[in-house]
Amino acid sequence: MSIRYWEFEDAALKEKLKSPNVKEIAKLFFDNETEAYRFSFLLLETKRRGQLRLKEVPKDVPIATAKRYLDYAVQIGLMKHEDNAYALTDRYTKPLRNISAYIKEWMESKAEEDLQVEFVNARLGRQSKRGGKRQPASAEEAAEPQQAKEAKAVS
Repeated sequence: MSIRYWEFEDAALKEKLKSPNVKEIAKLFFDNETEAYRFSFLLLETKRRGQLRLKEVPKDVPIATAKRYLDYAVQIGLMKHEDNAYALTDRYTKPLRNISAYIKEWMESKAEEDLQVEFVNARLGRQSKRGGKRQPASAEEAAEPQQAKEAKAVS
């Protein structure tokens, strides 16, 4: 977590509470912009729907990734997981009082947020597969290795 406490001192907090946004919340927990984007995307979806089930997660985010981020939100006290659904909550410890006040203000705000503007440098697409067997795209590609084996056997 990259919590910068000085940003949540009383005077700075009063300024931040005037216009809360999900980017500030995500940046508390993630330094990487892509991770912060994915986390805030799921928080925003949960806020819009009231609760979020894994089968309702948009296709932009893989289910395993969504589960990892949502479970992390449960661990830090930002969400609760009951009846196979994730919902926003405010179960925070005392040292995170000002941060929780900011997050609570964001939960209650009605402002629309554009994540693509707030996270300009985030990679938005799915990651390509790492390692493992390569799946041939067409029948022609599947036949090429077989033809290469036959050519070796002949020579």
